[in-house]
Amino acid sequence: MGWQAWDVTTRCAGQLRLAPNASIVIGIDMSAALAMGTALGHDVYALAELLPAAEAGMVAAINRRLVSDD
Repeated sequence: MGWQAWDVTTRCAGQLRLAPNASIVIGIDMSAALAMGTALGHDVYALAELLPAAEAGMVAAINRRLVSDD
């Protein structure tokens, strides 16, 4: 099931929620991610469990990169 979460995470990497001033990434759009997973026939219950962990890692990495590029 982990590969399904990774698949959706990589496919939805452009579906990000940004802070109002767009200076940091808040997270991925979970509605879009779960809809993508459903459309692909993935286990939505597993996605609901695993996507938050993938989101946390993605957000931390992107925000570190944004801060270091300033």
